Amino acid sequence: MTSVIVGCALVVGSFFCFTAALGLARFKDVYMRMHAASKAGTLGSGVLLLALAVHAGELDVVTRAIAGVIFFMLTAPVSAHLLARAAYIVGYKPCDATVIDELAEAQDGKKQ
Repeated sequence: MTSVIVGCALVVGSFFCFTAALGLARFKDVYMRMHAASKAGTLGSGVLLLALAVHAGELDVVTRAIAGVIFFMLTAPVSAHLLARAAYIVGYKPCDATVIDELAEAQDGKKQ
């Protein structure tokens, strides 16, 4: 039964990692690419680490895998947000497919 759970988790985690890589290759601007990498990549890596924890079954490996999942969940979204904000401030504008640009609206409000 453990092999089935680990196998399913590996497939699901690999799917999300593949989706993140596909998003990096196909999306139009840095913000969309960063969203794909941070969300799908974090989820895929987390599921793969949980599959490792279930497969190993040893307390030290399970503890490190869970610590890795927590680390990914805490750091990846925050770092992606900070990188996107820095890219916007430097001057990388969103592509035409972006409908709402709240940072531009916030800056326009400060100028008035």
